[in-house]
Amino acid sequence: MLDRISQKFNDIIKTVSGKSSISEKNIREAVEEIKIALLEADVNLRVVRRFVNRTIEEATGEQVLKSVNPGQQFVKIVYDKLVALLGDEKQDLQLKGPDTQSVILLMGLQGSGKTTTAAKLALKLKKEGMKPLLVAADLVRPAAVKQLQVLGQQIDVEVFAEDSKDAVKVARNALVYSKKNLFNVVIVDTAGRLHLDNEMMKEITAVSKVLKPDETLFVADSMTGQNAVNIAKEFDEKVGISGIILSKFDSDARGGAAISLKSVTGKPLKFIGVGEKLEDLDPFYPDRIASRILGMGDVVSLVEKAQQTMEADEAEKLQNKMKSATFTLQDYLEQFQRVKKMGSMESLLDMIPGAKGTINPDDIDEALMKKEEAIILSMTMKERYNHRILGPSRRKRIAKGSGTSVFEVNKLLKKFEKTRLMMKKVVKNKKYQARLMQGLGL
Repeated sequence: MLDRISQKFNDIIKTVSGKSSISEKNIREAVEEIKIALLEADVNLRVVRRFVNRTIEEATGEQVLKSVNPGQQFVKIVYDKLVALLGDEKQDLQLKGPDTQSVILLMGLQGSGKTTTAAKLALKLKKEGMKPLLVAADLVRPAAVKQLQVLGQQIDVEVFAEDSKDAVKVARNALVYSKKNLFNVVIVDTAGRLHLDNEMMKEITAVSKVLKPDETLFVADSMTGQNAVNIAKEFDEKVGISGIILSKFDSDARGGAAISLKSVTGKPLKFIGVGEKLEDLDPFYPDRIASRILGMGDVVSLVEKAQQTMEADEAEKLQNKMKSATFTLQDYLEQFQRVKKMGSMESLLDMIPGAKGTINPDDIDEALMKKEEAIILSMTMKERYNHRILGPSRRKRIAKGSGTSVFEVNKLLKKFEKTRLMMKKVVKNKKYQARLMQGLGL
């Protein structure tokens, strides 16, 4: 995500931060490059002008030009301005709480990902202890109701639907049903169109009046750039929105919508869709996204994703195994599967400081990783826990069972032995750990 703009900013930042001294001319040249990068990313022109003027004003002050490390000071100013553009701080949903019913109304154009986002949001709230009800009020798009029902089954969340063409009636009846059955959050999926029209606005306004929502969230396709910003502005003017969800953020190489939306609409970005799975909805953190754009990674998100796949006591057990060299092929398999749950290798590289632009995702052979997984899965549990019993006949059987060769099985076992030794060295050697952390910029 944000590959194109991130690479541009990365190059600019490397040039400036590497200078032992910088002049006003250097700064203006760097800011001009930033301006071009933002315009190429389809950022709103007014937003670009404001960003450029404020950055030049602050960066050409005496405090920067005469500082010990002016390059880094400049980078800090650019980072701060980006964070401000993106919204300063993470904005939570404004819900009443578990003991009182809250209503969330989703709206946007057809194809923006409203229905899938509704299910993602329901799953997120369910995991937080809420009892959500999904409401199928998109009665325009063929199969929209059925799609929401299928998604609801996948996450075990009830979907309210009626055989009706009246979205207002469905919304009203859904409220009655939700109160009777003690749902504490109601998420309403509404109709979108290929373009804005009066009929659509009349319907969404009428639905909103019936629901009196706590949150009115506009779902925008981040890949549509300025178009998403303009549509959001119109929805806010005609219906009123309280926040924005950017869908398909993982596929957005430019970042124009994310950078422009808050400044143009004045409304906060609350969530981003970061993948196709129903778990792939993340809170929007302006500071973390700014770090990614500048190629600084996002260690906090990386750690959070890791924590979601491993409990603290499991991590301690794993560390002890590494220290005592009792780390097994089963442990190796489990760690590999945890990494897969965290997301694609490309999305994980985005979060590692310094990896952007230095490690090519194409160089990571995911096909080889799948092959290694197949080899371990073809072993018995006894073999996974004690790889030393893997003689020639066992290796031949494993190769046949995994659709690989004995050579590939041998190669994995050698790699595993090297990994065990390296892990033991890292866990026991505090100086080595410190150097490793320093290399990651932590």
